[in-house]
Amino acid sequence: MKITDFIDFNPKRALNKGCLAPFINMAALPVDSRDINQIGEREFKGGGSKFKNGDTLFARITPCLENGKTAKVAELPENTVAHGSTEFIVMAAKEPEYDQDYIYYLARLPEFRSYAQARMEGTSGRQRVPWQSLVEFDFNFPEKEKRKEIGDFLKTIDNKIELNRQTNQTLEQIAQAIFKSWFVDFDPVKAKAQVCASVAEGRIPGSEKNTPLPKDFDVETAIERAAMCAISSKSLEELEQLSSETQQQLKTIAALFPDTLVESELGEIPEGWAVTRFKQIVEKYIDNRGKTPPLVDFGIPLLEVKHLPNGSMKPDLDTTKYVDDETYENWFRAHLETSDIIISTVGTIGRICMVPENEKFTIAQNLLGMRFYKEKSSPYFMYYQMDGFRFRHDVDARLIITVQASIKRKDLETIDLLSPPVELQNKFEEFISPFVSMQQSNQEIKLSNMRDSLLPKLLSGELQIEQNQTGLEEAI
Repeated sequence: MKITDFIDFNPKRALNKGCLAPFINMAALPVDSRDINQIGEREFKGGGSKFKNGDTLFARITPCLENGKTAKVAELPENTVAHGSTEFIVMAAKEPEYDQDYIYYLARLPEFRSYAQARMEGTSGRQRVPWQSLVEFDFNFPEKEKRKEIGDFLKTIDNKIELNRQTNQTLEQIAQAIFKSWFVDFDPVKAKAQVCASVAEGRIPGSEKNTPLPKDFDVETAIERAAMCAISSKSLEELEQLSSETQQQLKTIAALFPDTLVESELGEIPEGWAVTRFKQIVEKYIDNRGKTPPLVDFGIPLLEVKHLPNGSMKPDLDTTKYVDDETYENWFRAHLETSDIIISTVGTIGRICMVPENEKFTIAQNLLGMRFYKEKSSPYFMYYQMDGFRFRHDVDARLIITVQASIKRKDLETIDLLSPPVELQNKFEEFISPFVSMQQSNQEIKLSNMRDSLLPKLLSGELQIEQNQTGLEEAI
């Protein structure tokens, strides 16, 4: 069976010149995932690629081909034809009900990608593979019923990966919102202050008609409950429905917030809180010595800037670079520990992550690890402070711009940080821990590795779906 028996390369699609139609550029094509998240709109001028839902887009130009830019189109309105970069090869199924997913995973197959790279033409730096070269790709393609079964199986894995990603994103947004409420907007402090102001004016807090205070009004309880509502983002009625254990936790946290804001170098902050230089709370730095260590084919992962994803506390451990035990123990000056924070200092500046439990890895140059004094700060509090707008702004103000932007450690150490009582920082860590522990980053990596390891043998039909169903169910 030939590849052209079930794939149409760059098929003709009807699209009128001058019409406004969905447009996908090269930048929108993902590297390590299936779905396209950015679809724009642009006038069709007669050139470029044309495609519809179910088609696979395969980047044909260097370095996009080598980097693995590939996607399956899925988010267009029904029966809509879109257009895109001239550097896409469109791979469409002749029988969509059988082959749409199989074709996408074929385009991800390392053997297929290597075949395409070996047939690139043109001058250095602008090489591209002609679509005509791909029609000669020789592979042991199974029959269409088997191709559908294989595509469905691999799609199930990718669907679970995407669901995990979305769940993780939501959980991370919840944790970020709690940090912002407590330590940026100071909602619990303002809630207490509002009750105090109302009482000083002789009226019941929150009353629309300025109802006078009764003689037996319990001011302390009103202040406490206002803070509890702000801390939990719940109304008084919802507060009453919480368990006694949860209410006690909220009371303990509420007691740690003052009821007054005062001026500081950072603007208004809660009374009794400090402003501290970054240098004063760092116990230890962990770096890479500024050069690449000896690498091996498999061993202890070496993480680079690209492994610090946006919007995730945990690093991406899916790497192709490793060091052996001897290099790990003797080449590096120090090792990362659980809850250390890593920040990128060259190129893409300011990406951060936290070292998860039970994970052993090391870092490449352009990354800096740090451990904070436990008696001065909570790593969770520091992670979200460093991931916030103020810290990123202060980092940007200290960048050194040469060929690549960078920030030096000595400049990082001059940044002023908000420093609430460490007891409150620890309570914040305790409060958000359930949201952090629910994140499924490690499961995503397990599923991705499973998909990629199965890909070659599954696509050829050499490996049967039934042999891997149990492993998939366990992973999911």
